[in-house]
Amino acid sequence: MTYHSGSRAVQDRVGVRDLADHVGRAIGRGIRPVAAAFLEQQPMLVVGAAAPEGGAAPGGGGGVWASLLTGRPGFVRATGPQRISVTGGPPAGDPLTAALATPGAPVGTIALDPRTRRRMRLDGRVRPTPRGFAVEADRVFANCPKYLQKRETYETVADRTAGVPRRGRELTPSQRKFVEAADTFFLATVHAHGAEASHRGGNPGFVHVDSPGGLSWRDYPGNSMFLTLGNLAADPRAGLLLLDWTSGAVLQLTGTARTEFAPDGERTVRFTLTEAVETPGASPLRWSAPAYSPANP
Repeated sequence: MTYHSGSRAVQDRVGVRDLADHVGRAIGRGIRPVAAAFLEQQPMLVVGAAAPEGGAAPGGGGGVWASLLTGRPGFVRATGPQRISVTGGPPAGDPLTAALATPGAPVGTIALDPRTRRRMRLDGRVRPTPRGFAVEADRVFANCPKYLQKRETYETVADRTAGVPRRGRELTPSQRKFVEAADTFFLATVHAHGAEASHRGGNPGFVHVDSPGGLSWRDYPGNSMFLTLGNLAADPRAGLLLLDWTSGAVLQLTGTARTEFAPDGERTVRFTLTEAVETPGASPLRWSAPAYSPANP
């Protein structure tokens, strides 16, 4: 089944069910050769899942998080027509360490290449391996380049040492600036049968800090499938991942989110924070300055 009841409810509210059915035909289970080649070129992968314990949130189960994985190109690759394998895993203490070591745990992944403005999503089930983990695919598809900022090059800092993670229940003043300067974030959501990781982008300031425990952003027009908003309609748990593309700092947020629908058709997502984890220097990648997407409002 391509869509569950949450996505169908949003599609019907917006009036795009027929368009969603058409676009949804691009979703499959197989990894095509062009997708396999794309994966092997990537130095990073974002994963989203629910933590199996701790971080309890409304909706049942543990909190939902998005985490960044990095490695030399080839660390993530297709190892079967419906399987990807990842060498390594998240840093010690990452909120998703346990989930990625749990056989059968639902996980969503997104590989995004800022150099080419391409992205690929794969959702499935975790299978731990001696060198890391694999994901047996349930759904595989690509997204258009809308709202992706282009970053031409990156360098890898080999001798870095990640800082000590800082945890809190509210955003600090420096974290507020981190969020308000962001032009990209990744969003993890879940539903009864799986998990997903998606991308949101815009010019700096497109994410608003409404309070130390609340964020909001406008939901820009997309592919009309409403997978993410549909998940939130069914289960409000959500995880955000924000990157400092120049310093390697990572900010992970978990909480709940809901969508507001205005009479003029505009949609706003409001996120309520449960916990924040900031890790200085978590990523070894240092990217060049962005060229903002011409699709950004």
